[in-house]
Amino acid sequence: MASTLDGPRISAKNLAAKQLVVFLHGYGADGKDLIAIGKQWQNMMPDAAFVAPNAPEICAQSPLGRQWFKLETFEPEEQWQGVTQAAPMLNAFLDDELKRYGLDDSRLLLVGFSQGTMLALHVGLRRAKAPAGILGFSGAIVGPEFLNEATAKTPAGRPPPILLVHGNQDEMIPVEALFLSAEELAKAGIPCEWHLSPGIGHGIDAGGLTHGGLFACKSLKIEIPKEAWLRK
Repeated sequence: MASTLDGPRISAKNLAAKQLVVFLHGYGADGKDLIAIGKQWQNMMPDAAFVAPNAPEICAQSPLGRQWFKLETFEPEEQWQGVTQAAPMLNAFLDDELKRYGLDDSRLLLVGFSQGTMLALHVGLRRAKAPAGILGFSGAIVGPEFLNEATAKTPAGRPPPILLVHGNQDEMIPVEALFLSAEELAKAGIPCEWHLSPGIGHGIDAGGLTHGGLFACKSLKIEIPKEAWLRK
């Protein structure tokens, strides 16, 4: 399947990309919502290219934004149907992007927010080869009863590293979703790190971005120069 997705991009600071970071935005947003994170991480990750594709559908509840899949009832069955239907298009996009840069999945980091986290976890855990890591903000695992399908492995034969970040005041996806997701992943033999952002609702704070950036560099085996933290 050829991909029809596209969105905002940031080229590698050192020109030839050695890593690829793909941001998957939340329900009702678009690629512009997350690509700014790439600008903040670029000094830490000068060899990384960043792309934030726009979801394929106009958002039913916010026509100025996009959706990866519809959310009318917010029931588990609807979410499962949504991620399974959206997965082929995202997989095609990831394959095309990796081919564009001459990279493989071991150089790929998936970063999601909310609905984008649901899709990042679903796809990243089911790729033929595991990505370097999956970073999910304010989201949840969908269809935990189907985690036997999550067979993606790194070259070392392990599941991809996962970090889940959540605000403890999240009004859209309650913080309990973080703990339930981590528990279900553990039951399936998939290790998961998590970070709780105190006082934060359905969003990303500076602490979450810092932990996410460190996780990204660790997953992609990037040594962070000290001066990178001092630049804006």
